[in-house]
Amino acid sequence: MATNNIQDHIDGVLARKRAMLARTITMIESALPEHQEMAQKVLDALIPYAGNAVRVGITGVPGVGKSTFIESFGMMLVEQGHRVAVLAVDPSSSKSGGSVMGDKTRMEKLSLHPQAYIRPSPSSGTLGGVAKKTRETMIICEAAGYDIILVETVGVGQSETTVASMVDFFLLLMLAGAGDELQGIKKGILELADAIAINKADGDNIDRAMEAKNDYNSALNLLTSDSAIWSVPVLTCSALTTDGLEDIWQTILDHRDRMNSTGELTERRRRQAIDWMWALIEDGLKDQFKTNADVKAQLPEMIRAVEKGKTSPTAAAHQLLARHLKG
Repeated sequence: MATNNIQDHIDGVLARKRAMLARTITMIESALPEHQEMAQKVLDALIPYAGNAVRVGITGVPGVGKSTFIESFGMMLVEQGHRVAVLAVDPSSSKSGGSVMGDKTRMEKLSLHPQAYIRPSPSSGTLGGVAKKTRETMIICEAAGYDIILVETVGVGQSETTVASMVDFFLLLMLAGAGDELQGIKKGILELADAIAINKADGDNIDRAMEAKNDYNSALNLLTSDSAIWSVPVLTCSALTTDGLEDIWQTILDHRDRMNSTGELTERRRRQAIDWMWALIEDGLKDQFKTNADVKAQLPEMIRAVEKGKTSPTAAAHQLLARHLKG
């Protein structure tokens, strides 16, 4: 990475220079202590310029056409004059290559648009690590003038909860054939959604999409909403024909208006910031624990003792923590 001083990064991001934006995000993703120190100073300087974007999380079942949807949705938004950043949360990237090389090829038109910026997730190997970088990248992109941030979940499982914890609106993409699909969807993911959109509602599939819409509405009636001001709508769309994309965007704006009118958006952002702080503290303490020389020396023996039933997990944890605190 080319060396630049802290002010170069700050000025370059605020001037919306794409090359400096990319360099700044690369610095944030770096594990080198000197880069991390610089990154924190840059972030602190840029935070006052961030926070005004619409933050949307997008997830979906396999085969739902998520990449095509994000490209079509993103193209619609940039053509309306918005500046769109697409970020990915991919906990599997370090093992499989995930989307690291694929994001820009999957969204070729959007990636070439001057008002759009696509950033794959870093190969940090843990969901917590990827999420930390994604949150910080979000701040940098907002400071660079991107007014819509689309955060895509590429992995499965816990990544949905993680993405929901950093956005204002969480969109769940589904397919027609809801009877089968509902079996494979965890109740928790449905509860995270601020809207459900049934994709591929085109051609011969329109009738099935409408049936699926009714099925999902029935399923949502069984769930208790945690919001007094918002009922989760079920929409249909086609990323291929772009039908229904305007309705989805209007739904996001309606949700934002309601959240703003009650102060719920500010409260959600405040909770997210505090949760992020605690997550960073936990990650930091875990890293310190694992790198403690006394703990590293004792750990293999403790693991063997727990495996053989000679020591309880509780006793082993207490002993290892005591060694860490002494250090």
